[in-house]
Amino acid sequence: MTGVRLTNIVKKFGTMAAVKTLSLEINDGDFVVLLGPSGCGKTTTLRCIAGLETPDSGDIFIGETKVNDLQPKERDVAMVFQNYALYPHMTVFNNIAFPLKMRKMPKEEVNSRVQKAAEMLSIVELLQRKPGQLSGGQQQRVALARAIVRQPKVFLMDEPLSNLDARLRLYTRSELKRLKAQLKVTTIFVTHDQAEAMSMADKIAIMNAGELVQYDEPYVIYSKPATIFVASFTGSPPMNLMKAKVTDSGTGTYLDTGEFKYKLTDAMAKAVKSRGASDVTLGVRPEDFLLSMSKTADSIFETEVYVVEPLGANTVVDLKIGAEIYKASASGTFRAQMGQKIWVGFPAESVHIFDTASGLAIV
Repeated sequence: MTGVRLTNIVKKFGTMAAVKTLSLEINDGDFVVLLGPSGCGKTTTLRCIAGLETPDSGDIFIGETKVNDLQPKERDVAMVFQNYALYPHMTVFNNIAFPLKMRKMPKEEVNSRVQKAAEMLSIVELLQRKPGQLSGGQQQRVALARAIVRQPKVFLMDEPLSNLDARLRLYTRSELKRLKAQLKVTTIFVTHDQAEAMSMADKIAIMNAGELVQYDEPYVIYSKPATIFVASFTGSPPMNLMKAKVTDSGTGTYLDTGEFKYKLTDAMAKAVKSRGASDVTLGVRPEDFLLSMSKTADSIFETEVYVVEPLGANTVVDLKIGAEIYKASASGTFRAQMGQKIWVGFPAESVHIFDTASGLAIV
């Protein structure tokens, strides 16, 4: 097994810094997802690891070997591109087998590996076709199979599932994760799809504007986002974020959103005051909103149902709070009408508070 370590990586294109002083340590055998919006630097980072781009400064280690000056073929990594990169004149079998034949591997071993990869990705019946005869999704599966058969030190994958249909994408996700568990190969996977990241990763590295924003296990990323950006980027629907003022009265410390006041627990108040923050952002996940037709002990404020989106197992309820629309996730049996008044609450343990100026988490 082989880990990957990046130390102070900087990569510029002209005057634009695509990656800004990025340091990241990926342990042996980990499945790490680089997650972020388009243009955040995640693919550039992957290409630097592969040797397809040269960082302007910083060091890249694969295992204990510094690879800055090594050619891509010398790094023993296998990369799956978003645009397939298949050889059009070769059959699917020969595309998959190509890296093995280049290594002069015995024919029986080549056949065995190709067959196993083809079975895993449901492309056995395509082995004698050529790429031009395949759909985009089929070509992507061939590209995945070609990387899998190599059994490299590190897998590098740049949005490899983007052209698969929804059902096959779910299947391939689980198969990739199972393969990783079997082979224990370090895998770095780039995506902008946070559902893919949450379901597959051992750890997620969230990037924004060329910088690493948070690096942790999926549960921690979701439950304890380090910044407003992370909170707004993860979750479907994402976290509801409401700007508020910190106010004190004789009964305690409150967050005043202008539409309702939320009383802080003593621990929350202490944390907020220790930062000296007066302008904060209150965050609540949609599933943490507690909705009721009448006021209960958990209710905090009354508001209007803007629209209801039934999704089968659950229902997304859009709430009009002042001039803003926020989303709550309720059970599939929840019933409400547009324009109806309902009560909303949320438990203290579900509350997130961020410093609005810096974007950093306080609670």
